[in-house]
Amino acid sequence: MNEGDVVLTALPQADGRLKNRPAAALRKMPPFDDWLVCGITTQQHHEVEGFDDPIGPEHDDYASSGLKAPSLIRLGFLAVLPESRLLGAIGTLAPERHRRLLDRLCEHLSGAQRQDQPKQSSPQPTE
Repeated sequence: MNEGDVVLTALPQADGRLKNRPAAALRKMPPFDDWLVCGITTQQHHEVEGFDDPIGPEHDDYASSGLKAPSLIRLGFLAVLPESRLLGAIGTLAPERHRRLLDRLCEHLSGAQRQDQPKQSSPQPTE
């Protein structure tokens, strides 16, 4: 397994059941080299624009990804899994896409505001 691979693994669903689904292998995590992965879905209506990353036939790395339908790489759907839980790689993402995913996740976790994103104000209390 390599960073940027699209892997197949069982991930928990909203109802608590496990479902085999594709995931992007983002990074090995210390101390046991478990994998930080993010789930991939065909449910594109879940997209968080500017955070999640759509991938489809119009993208250069779609064919190499091994995905069978236009999909959404969901950075908000994270899991840390031992390599033994990854059933295998089905494809790979372009290095640029992998880097973009890591950058977006780092920006979100650090609280940094991206230059191309308008700052969102907090809702004002109503009286």
